Amino acid sequence: MQYPEWIWHNGSIRRWADATTHVMSHALHYGSSVFEGIRTYDTPNGPIIFRLNDHNQRLFASAKIYDMAIPYSLAQINAACHEVIKANGNTTDYLRPVAYRGLGGFGLSADTPTDVAVATWKMGQYLGPSVLEEGIDACVSSWQRFAPNTIPAGAKAGGNYLSGQLVAREARRLGFGEGIALASTGLLSEGAGENLFLVFNGALHTTPVSAALLNGLTRNTIITLARDVGIEVVERDLPREYLYLCDELFMCGTAAEITPIRSVDGRQVGAGRRGPVTERIQELFFGLFNGKTQDKHGWLEAVK
Repeated sequence: MQYPEWIWHNGSIRRWADATTHVMSHALHYGSSVFEGIRTYDTPNGPIIFRLNDHNQRLFASAKIYDMAIPYSLAQINAACHEVIKANGNTTDYLRPVAYRGLGGFGLSADTPTDVAVATWKMGQYLGPSVLEEGIDACVSSWQRFAPNTIPAGAKAGGNYLSGQLVAREARRLGFGEGIALASTGLLSEGAGENLFLVFNGALHTTPVSAALLNGLTRNTIITLARDVGIEVVERDLPREYLYLCDELFMCGTAAEITPIRSVDGRQVGAGRRGPVTERIQELFFGLFNGKTQDKHGWLEAVK
């Protein structure tokens, strides 16, 4: 991977190689970090950051859940995102703000300073070239999501993604494009790092936040855009076998964007290709960036 030249780290822009942390930092040993993934897009009016404030508000919410004090304001983190994109010449398309417990103590409850960085890099299509049109083959993982009252799924915390690593790496090892996890109830949860939407009779069905999933901002965007144009959206518990019975299936997230799923566990989903509802949702979503969908909700922020 080619790394960009500049990163924002603890209050200032510095060279990528100089943004270091100690090997005994709390986050490295205990997973005590919170982070965000934010896309930037080129538009007819110049580069924009998508839902910047919403993402960074969630960063602070995740830190609150884990009792982690971020030593910068929301406005400062938002400004840092703009600053690091500009420093790298507007050549990147993904932002990663991260706050983590640094060096300062070795116990689980140690009081340590909180370090903060904002990185940016060129991501492209997360699940591979052409997947937005052709879709992927997925599998249901043997690994389940954590049960309620164990780890808060509503926080976008580094330690939570150990679960996603197990799901994703198992799927790749078995030759699939991505894995899908069940909740501790045995009902559907989400992908390794993506939310799920199933299509039945033209309506979108998605699993609720109580199903041990992160309430994704792309998920929220899709729900909002769909309802804006009269597409029904139903949030409800869904059993595993509905993956095989739905008309269409796709997963979504900042990295994955809107990726169709053409088969699950070797069973063809619908017609085995991107369906009309999925394509319509893609048109609405990417239309925000090519000017075909009106930004009625104030989600686009020009790079300053």
